[in-house]
Amino acid sequence: MSTPAAESQGPSISSRASSPDALLVRALGVRQLGAAIFNYTVGSGIFALPALAVARLDGAAPLAYLACALVMACVVLCFAEAGSRVSLTGGAYVYVEVALGPLVGFIAGVMLLFTGLTAGAAVTVAFADSVSAFFTARPAWLPVLLMVGVIVVLAWINVRGVRGSARTVEVITVAKLVPLILFVLIGAAFVKPAHFAWTAVPPVASVLGTAGIVIFAFSGIESALTPSGEVYAPARTVPRASILALGAATVLYLAVQWVALGIRGQALARAGVTPLADAASAFAGATGHSVMLAAASVSMLGYLSGNLLAVPRSLFAFARDGFLPGALSAVHTRYHTPYVAIVSYAVIILALALSGTFQQLAVYSNLTAFVLYILSAIGVWVLRRRDIRTAGEPFVLPGGPIIPLAACVLSAGLMVETAGLREIVGLALAAAVAVVLYGVRAYRRR
Repeated sequence: MSTPAAESQGPSISSRASSPDALLVRALGVRQLGAAIFNYTVGSGIFALPALAVARLDGAAPLAYLACALVMACVVLCFAEAGSRVSLTGGAYVYVEVALGPLVGFIAGVMLLFTGLTAGAAVTVAFADSVSAFFTARPAWLPVLLMVGVIVVLAWINVRGVRGSARTVEVITVAKLVPLILFVLIGAAFVKPAHFAWTAVPPVASVLGTAGIVIFAFSGIESALTPSGEVYAPARTVPRASILALGAATVLYLAVQWVALGIRGQALARAGVTPLADAASAFAGATGHSVMLAAASVSMLGYLSGNLLAVPRSLFAFARDGFLPGALSAVHTRYHTPYVAIVSYAVIILALALSGTFQQLAVYSNLTAFVLYILSAIGVWVLRRRDIRTAGEPFVLPGGPIIPLAACVLSAGLMVETAGLREIVGLALAAAVAVVLYGVRAYRRR
């Protein structure tokens, strides 16, 4: 139940008591939400990024993962407290809006949608290319068919109910974990300690610059928490699920990087986008290579299933709050899902993937995530100062402002190390467009 402190903070929370959120089913518990976050996090990145990390840092590649883990630990803790205080659909968008006002919240929502959309389109194409690689004769229409097929099927599953889509996420999460765990357990026997030798201590800038790219493998919680309005007992579920998912992903990533580097050494840097398949072929031949390629395809499928579960809720939340046509906030009378938002999002992501224009936009995906992290870290401190609570006793971060401040500083540091002038200008333009759209909506309302 909302407290007086929450209801005295303006319309952001209390005015939504009769909104479409009330029609959604709170069916996501710790296991389901944790699986969704873990599945969204462990996507395609872990199958490709180990080669990039070795190419930049040689034997010190695990340092990039440790830097990412430190940044994401601060970010996830901020999301955990924010999610325990604000239990509305929209994730980071609504966390920031309740804390910092509708304008900043709208900017955060645009960044959230942009991150999920570009990343989802990129993985859709990567999935089609990965599956097509199994065919000797690859007709030009095959990738197109695969892209259309996977998006249509996943959209259909999500329209039919959040429980069914959550079960799909759980099944795929287990399916893609098995080959990764086997890779670590079996590959550990073929590790050569000499491959971990450092020729020199890498500069801090090199570690941070690499971490700024590798963090793509860690990102995803900002989108995975979008269906907050469908989480059961969010004050308890969001913190537990977030922390468990990040901890499990970090351990898995470090183990995979360690085994791949230990098997192939610096040669791993020449493996391109299939470093794990390359490492597996060193001890399991062609069979190991094929198994890891298949695992990459399943992992991408899992990522897309999480993407189609979470990101359409951003469209739903925008429509609910009057930024988009009200039809997008419609909830299916039988399945109790935001079906118009899901179908619309599926059409957009498919068009973006088929057009190929997403490739340049994908460059900005990490940058928009960093903006979200900074806004959410500031927001959680404001939520705590105002004692916002909508679903019971909230989770409170230890150390006062230390963790939110660390999340801001670390995220800003990675942005500086990874972004050039062109990317910064593009990010500023995206924010400017969001401000203009918000102004147009305010003008029409007046």
